[in-house]
Amino acid sequence: MEETHFPEALTDPIFGLIGRAAESLSVESYVIGGYVRDFFLGRGQQKDIDIVAVGSGIELARKVAALMPDNPRVHVFKNFGTAMIRQGEMQLEFVGARKESYRADSRKPIVENGTLEDDQKRRDFTINALALSLKPEDFGTLLDPFGGLDDLGNRIIRTPLEPGITFSDDPLRMIRAIRFATQLDFEISPESLEAIREQRDRIRIVSRERIVEELHKIMGAETPSRGLALLHQTGLLDLILPELTALRGIEEIEGQRHKDNFWHTLEVVDNIARNTEKLWLRWAALLHDIGKAPTKRFDKKTGWTFHGHEFVGSKMVTRLFKRLRMPLNEHLKYVQKLVRMSSRPIALSSDDVTDSAVRRLVFDAGEDVDDLMTLCEADITTKNPKKQQRYLKNFQLVREKIKEVEERDRVRNFQPPVSGEEIMEAFNLKPSREIGIIKEAIKEAILEGEIPNEHGPAWDFMIRKGREMGLRLASETPKDEGS
Repeated sequence: MEETHFPEALTDPIFGLIGRAAESLSVESYVIGGYVRDFFLGRGQQKDIDIVAVGSGIELARKVAALMPDNPRVHVFKNFGTAMIRQGEMQLEFVGARKESYRADSRKPIVENGTLEDDQKRRDFTINALALSLKPEDFGTLLDPFGGLDDLGNRIIRTPLEPGITFSDDPLRMIRAIRFATQLDFEISPESLEAIREQRDRIRIVSRERIVEELHKIMGAETPSRGLALLHQTGLLDLILPELTALRGIEEIEGQRHKDNFWHTLEVVDNIARNTEKLWLRWAALLHDIGKAPTKRFDKKTGWTFHGHEFVGSKMVTRLFKRLRMPLNEHLKYVQKLVRMSSRPIALSSDDVTDSAVRRLVFDAGEDVDDLMTLCEADITTKNPKKQQRYLKNFQLVREKIKEVEERDRVRNFQPPVSGEEIMEAFNLKPSREIGIIKEAIKEAILEGEIPNEHGPAWDFMIRKGREMGLRLASETPKDEGS
């Protein structure tokens, strides 16, 4: 294409400084990748900026830092031939232009110094191969040898080289293609889509950490189902999240059918994405029904059942997180809890639900009760408007009951109003099982509404319970009996 100037993309003074630094080293410098792509998409300026030097990227980074007023630190990564400078919210990464070639028996490339076009060829997609010159004499000139600007206009994800080569070089690019299509609402070119299907098995050699990073970005998109459907369509989802694809399909026995729980799940994820940006809540929506595949049964009297799927699913979440090397910390516990409790609020949506049932829900869910309700509301995928409104209204009633009970009884993140130390002192006890029994009895009395969640009533209940157990108050114990 004919060269075109876009100096308006490079108004930050740092770009002129980089150009001058490169000129003093007799090297060429260019901005490339996401910053350029997003400028043409009008998505706002990225803070992560990739700079390519036709020469040493590390030397250029050091020269740039020396010219900057505060002389920032240069972080050098010799193994990768890159260097990075952080300046406020901005992160500049410098790399020397290079070309790569691969042996058939290795995924690690042979890297050599190259031209700008060599470097653009090794990029994943044409829309990420766009480069703007920082040379003072043609500052802002667009270098676009593969038609990336046209692909942006046509909303197409396409590889600079033959897609089989691009995906074979780094199989993660298959998921990246789907991720960009999801985030940008682009189409993947037919040739690239077919190459992903053909090479899907090569995703097995990619580290699970890199795969999960891309999955997080798909899950964080406005419409995650788009990416999940593409992963399924290309066969990648079978290899990454087989627990999900196991949900696909509808069986019919004796005229009774169940819904397709795979496509239902994708709808739930989209529903929840409209209401929250919480990544792990979106993951809970994605995994909330995975226990249905192993628990599916047909009963002649009741039809299709999935008894205990929430409990089974919560156990599967742990195995899934371990396999994908996802964090085994509070994020796992959070997703597990929401999957395990995902059906609990449904039972509370009737008019005759008791306060004790609501208290137990709030007690068990703790700080996550609002997220649990958001998940349950997203789980409504009926296409019948009247049914949908009725379900939503029922859940709104549950939310009101939760608020009412919470304001009165304060059981969210419940702490016993009488401590174990107080029980020990009251009955002159040493650490023992009796203390646990009394604390549990106080908790149950509060949840059942027998006593309010207050110290005085709980203290009186403690005394009654202790006496039932044959304990005597310390004040009632004769001094000559000792302790």
